[in-house]
Amino acid sequence: MTPFLQLAFVLVIILFMAKVAGYLSTRLGQPSVLGELLIGLILGPSLIDLTHLGFITDTHLQEVVLEMGEIGVLLLMFLAGLELNISDLTKNSRVSAYAGILGVLVPVGLGWLIGSLMDMPSSHALFLGLTLGATSVSISAQTLIELKMLRSRVGLGLLGAAVFDDVLVILLLSGFLALASGHGGAADILTVFLRMLLFLGLSVAFGLYLLPRIVRKISRMPISFGVVTLSIVILFTYGLAAELIGEMAAITGTFIAGLMFGRTSAKNEVESGIRALSYSFFVPIFFVTIGLNVDLHNIELDIIGLLLLISAVGILGKIIGAGIGARIGRFSWRESLQLGIGMVSRGEVGLIVAQVGLTNQYITPQIFSAVVGMVLITTLVTPPMLRASFNSPKKTTPLEPSQEKTP
Repeated sequence: MTPFLQLAFVLVIILFMAKVAGYLSTRLGQPSVLGELLIGLILGPSLIDLTHLGFITDTHLQEVVLEMGEIGVLLLMFLAGLELNISDLTKNSRVSAYAGILGVLVPVGLGWLIGSLMDMPSSHALFLGLTLGATSVSISAQTLIELKMLRSRVGLGLLGAAVFDDVLVILLLSGFLALASGHGGAADILTVFLRMLLFLGLSVAFGLYLLPRIVRKISRMPISFGVVTLSIVILFTYGLAAELIGEMAAITGTFIAGLMFGRTSAKNEVESGIRALSYSFFVPIFFVTIGLNVDLHNIELDIIGLLLLISAVGILGKIIGAGIGARIGRFSWRESLQLGIGMVSRGEVGLIVAQVGLTNQYITPQIFSAVVGMVLITTLVTPPMLRASFNSPKKTTPLEPSQEKTP
């Protein structure tokens, strides 16, 4: 088969199996995203190794599929932002700040403590802590959308906390790399912080003042799906700007782009167009590719103990840290628990931080394998834990009638 036919074959398998697995997961009372994550693990190198079957000769096939998955998570976070109102987020800014900051500091501190007790060099122990501090809320956001709770106090607090989490993790990581290399210091950390502020300022200013005018102009022009295409251009631009200007995660940029588009007159048109594109194609690919990124054969038996330890610390550290932060922000104990669980998943962000440590030799290949296992475990346990925390007669009430739709 030609490279294109090989890609078509792999996409057929991924999309079909993702939807089947998602359906079966819902029939078992779990979020559909859990089934998509598990089928990705089965299709990945841990079992079937779909992208490396005997007749697959295209060496770039897996990379192409993974990049399609990256588009999926950008679209997912754009939709999450599109569903929300900026004023609702600002009302929860206090709880978001406390939960985001403590949700980083507590697991980082616990990870450093574990590394120190294992007689790791101080720099290695600290970096192990940093790998536990990262959060990826894309999995939790999708689960909350299915539960129709994205616009609840917990959902708003969770997404706001994720922004603070992203900022703090990047600052800590940048500061660590600068100090550990011996070629930087406070000036480098200040530069990173200023770049974040520059990105946030530019993105909000553009979204508040220029974007509505551009949307109105495009909507009056005889262009097929012009506004939807514009939204795709803007969300990618925000993602690029987040990475290149603010040194933040691209998903933070696309989330902000969604918030900005949510204020425009074309919100409903953009939402229907992007939702169909996302959930029919790119988002299922993203959830499946998480499993395609993991090879359980690389997790050696002699690190199982470490894997279980850092997984337990990774889960409890986020629940305790973010949960206490939410409680300080005057959430109820139940809401604090729900928000803490929502921060547990490390997803692709955890893998990126771990890869930085491996590349710079701040963690060994064995520690890296354990961290990859921790990322997988925290990603898999988050959807059922989050659903269970809402499965009670006393649920968190949305701030207004929810308009989320189950994909």
